Amino acid sequence: MFAGQIYTIVLVVVAVFFDFLNGFHDSANIVATMISSRAMSPRRALLLSGVAHFFAPFVFGVAVATTIGKDVVSPETITLSVVMAALLSAIAWNLLTWFFGLPSSSSHALVGGIVGAAAVAGGVEAIQREGLLKVVVALIGSPILGLIFGYLVMKVVLYLVRGSTPRVNWFFRRGQVLTAVALALSHGTNDAQKTMGIVTMGLVAGGFLPEFVVPLWVIALSAAAISLGTALGGWRIIRTLGAGLYRLRALDGFVSQASSSVVILGAALVGGPVSTTQVVSSSIMGAGSAQRVSKVRWGVAADILAAWLMTIPVSALAAALLYVPLDRLLGGA
Repeated sequence: MFAGQIYTIVLVVVAVFFDFLNGFHDSANIVATMISSRAMSPRRALLLSGVAHFFAPFVFGVAVATTIGKDVVSPETITLSVVMAALLSAIAWNLLTWFFGLPSSSSHALVGGIVGAAAVAGGVEAIQREGLLKVVVALIGSPILGLIFGYLVMKVVLYLVRGSTPRVNWFFRRGQVLTAVALALSHGTNDAQKTMGIVTMGLVAGGFLPEFVVPLWVIALSAAAISLGTALGGWRIIRTLGAGLYRLRALDGFVSQASSSVVILGAALVGGPVSTTQVVSSSIMGAGSAQRVSKVRWGVAADILAAWLMTIPVSALAAALLYVPLDRLLGGA
């Protein structure tokens, strides 16, 4: 029993590290457009985003945590070894894509890790098709909605400001403070909950909880970790999103942030775990193509798409390979 307690504590520590990396990795999604369009200094933008991330889960609930923790794979398949394998594979993928400056999806990596490890532990039948379908629909549908929303909102805004003087940029530059807070709240609501789900899964597997109910201290710990990671920021990815797709103006930042926050928060409220990276990137592309299709650097977009497509299979394979040695190390815990 004592060994099980130690393993559970280690799992919580690793999960919090993943949460920190999630904030560090995905902070670019929240602030890149605002920094690139010079609406706010990098330090102030990251600090504002970090504060919003902390309060988000307390405001909007934990529906996504329940989806991750109960609906993707069969609960009886969840062991400490499964959860640890999923976490380590997701962390490895996050670090690899951060090193190359590619905005990949922490959500995809985590879901892929859970599926890969659980499939080895309990067979393919351990995967709950209905729950996995819900996740896949959310992950695939959200960037499409981001692209559409970014395109449509940009068209509407351009129509409304036709004939305006350059002074209208002042409005969009200041307006990005509000849209950035909305985006940070939506991101904190969606992404921090994935760690809450993982930690609660580990607590149930370790015998610390009789059923899957997210404790308040898990919410606070996860919110604090992603908030700290966001405040420190992932500068490599900020450069890719802020200038790699096309040169952003205050108008572009305002539209992409507003479009992204609607899609991400809407998904979080119904329990759909989405990739903030995908939604923000697709919103930026939608906003750019609404002005001129050639404005978007589609070669950079293709590199990002390749990273997205690789994430789930690579993290699933990594978790599957990690599960067996971890299970032996943890003695089947």
